[in-house]
Amino acid sequence: MELTAAQRAIRDTVHDFAVEEIRPAMREGDSEERFPEDVWDGLVDLDLTGLTVPEGYGGFDADRLTYALVNEEVAYGTLAVATALSVHCLATECIAEFGSESVREEWLPKMADGRPVGAFALSEPDAGSNPREMTTVARREGDEWILDGEKMWITNGQRAGVYVVFAKTDLDDPDSITQFLVPGDTDGLVPGRPEEKLGLRASDTTSLTLDGVRVPERYRLTEAGRGLAAAFRALTGGRIGIAAQSVGLAQAALDEGLDYAGDREQFGEHIGEFQSIRHKLADMHASIRAARLLTWDAASAQDRGEDARTAASTAKYVASETAVDVTGEAVQLHGGYGYTTAFPVEQFYRDAKVTTIYEGTSQIQKNLIARDLLA
Repeated sequence: MELTAAQRAIRDTVHDFAVEEIRPAMREGDSEERFPEDVWDGLVDLDLTGLTVPEGYGGFDADRLTYALVNEEVAYGTLAVATALSVHCLATECIAEFGSESVREEWLPKMADGRPVGAFALSEPDAGSNPREMTTVARREGDEWILDGEKMWITNGQRAGVYVVFAKTDLDDPDSITQFLVPGDTDGLVPGRPEEKLGLRASDTTSLTLDGVRVPERYRLTEAGRGLAAAFRALTGGRIGIAAQSVGLAQAALDEGLDYAGDREQFGEHIGEFQSIRHKLADMHASIRAARLLTWDAASAQDRGEDARTAASTAKYVASETAVDVTGEAVQLHGGYGYTTAFPVEQFYRDAKVTTIYEGTSQIQKNLIARDLLA
């Protein structure tokens, strides 16, 4: 699959930024569990915070393949930043597609400029893989909606200035899920403390409490019963983004392995001369290439206007499992050093696991793939 000259230029620019600006901030962000805001400012300068915002509102209006390329290269720097960017883009997509003209004019130009940061609030403590079980409720009172409930696993939870929140208008009706825009300074909206996580430590991940949160009717983005379908449409693109991030993370691990294999000496020669190491590197490369092509295929299908749900699930499943496998092999290749913080592969390994969980677990992806095959 051939990239256009513009796509190659964007990929190369973001790759350079990842190497020169994101990667140096990776270890400090991980150890201090703090998001690198200066890196976010760099994404703003590259217009990447407006990646999925239409040009008419000051955005980049990237096609889905370009979106995937950017996600891959940002994740090559560190997955935490890529995750923050992709969720911000998910929020801007929802506003761009479902908001009224006045709402788009109010929020999208600012979000394209990087502030406010966007968040996507769908999951709940007891409603992850099955969002129909959510208990967050929205009730109408005059020209306002009042939201009450608890959300979980919110990326950009404390950083966000605007949240796309999903709630039921009738708790007894699982099909009444609706989508709302909630400004971050709204009374009753309270982000929790950041979660203590295995990996992705620089990512701001929190719970979100909504206690009598009032929003005007114009901030209702979808009609009752259409919110979940809207979420699934957004998640199709989101899964392509996670697949691309998984590829970028795996590529970073492979490149570290290649450098180490060329430097480390045992038994009088570089370990890259050993057949067992060469086979390991070849397997890592082949898996990454396959995952990348599946991701590009899903992105291109969406760009062509095709139903890309199964292609996105396939790419997300294969790429995320590849990220776990490849980062694990990179640790193994480094031997004892790989288990220490002396090399970044241990962080890659910790970060990789979440790609098989968020935006739909690997098991959910396999269910979706099989359902389509058997339809």
